Amino acid sequence: MRKTPHIVLGVTSAQTCLVLKGRVRALRAAGFFVTVISSPGSLLDELARAEGAERVEVSMRRAVAPLSDLCSLVQIWRILCKLQPDIVEFSTPKAGLLGMLAAWLARVPRRVYLLRGLKLETASGAKRKLLVCVERLAMACAQTVMCNSASLATETLALRLTSGRKVKILGAGSAIGVDCEHYSPKETDLRAELGIPDGAMVVGFTGRLTHDKGVPLLFEAFEDIRESQPGVYLLLVGWWDEAEDAIDSALREKILRHSNVRCTGFVRDVAPYLRAMDIFALPTRREGLPNAILEASATALPIVTTDATGARDAVVHGLTGLMVPAGSSSALQEALLKLLYAPQLRERMGREGRRWVQRNFERRHVLARNAHFYRDLLRQDPERPQPRSVAAD
Repeated sequence: MRKTPHIVLGVTSAQTCLVLKGRVRALRAAGFFVTVISSPGSLLDELARAEGAERVEVSMRRAVAPLSDLCSLVQIWRILCKLQPDIVEFSTPKAGLLGMLAAWLARVPRRVYLLRGLKLETASGAKRKLLVCVERLAMACAQTVMCNSASLATETLALRLTSGRKVKILGAGSAIGVDCEHYSPKETDLRAELGIPDGAMVVGFTGRLTHDKGVPLLFEAFEDIRESQPGVYLLLVGWWDEAEDAIDSALREKILRHSNVRCTGFVRDVAPYLRAMDIFALPTRREGLPNAILEASATALPIVTTDATGARDAVVHGLTGLMVPAGSSSALQEALLKLLYAPQLRERMGREGRRWVQRNFERRHVLARNAHFYRDLLRQDPERPQPRSVAAD
């Protein structure tokens, strides 16, 4: 009989393994044996090596692909039947659905769906209806729906995706928190490397370069701002994600050719790039809880973001930054100009933002809460039923 409790963490893409960094180590320190299930990729390999997790590759497509999804479901079910973990935690839309369904079929005794955001919020028509059904099915298979923020929990309940008794939030939210020592204000020479002149104002962004993250809106506001502030620069730290909300090639080329825009592509550590910014902007349409904002606040940057789900939990309007209506280019432009013209306001908001993140989202405290929750979950010790069908080979 296994003495060490076993937890399986599952995400769709190896890229998402970045948000598991630290969580695996904290769970192992709390006495768990950890297995990570993800599509293959170098970031999965690196996470397993660096944090001592067992890794299992299961190819999962982010888009709807019925035959491929069925194959992935069967594969995850077989893996769970073989591993017989004490707890599973699946997150991200595709892994959330397939993983929770497979865990229910395999009769895993404790099933947690970590909700990092609701893709359905920016969908419409038949696609939205499909995504609502998908989320309801994933949550029906879970015993706990762990929401990344208070507003995400509110939206989940407002949409009647699950019952209130299943929904849980740990602390102020966040599944990973922020390493406030790593993300801290320091001097940097990165501006010179990027070809940004000394003294120029820099508006920055980190994350996926997509519509849902508000990149087209940010670029539109930036172009308008340059009419009165021609020396301002836009620093986009992230990758051109080929998801369903991808930016079309014409706009992408326009952004890449712009003389005052710098695009870095994917970087493993955004901390040095945050230190090269004066203002951080995330005009997102939907979030769970954007770690990008928390990292920027920890680096003492003033924030401009939207009132979208999740984003409004990552800023204190008027104290750590400014919040504008989602989808409004004029409001975004006005907020950015307000901060560009007010150095003392930028400094005050940056200082208060760092204090607020240290108080609410310091990584060691967030990870400790997470590990404590799973240790408590083990004390709820249901008998392990047998899997629903034939055992895996």
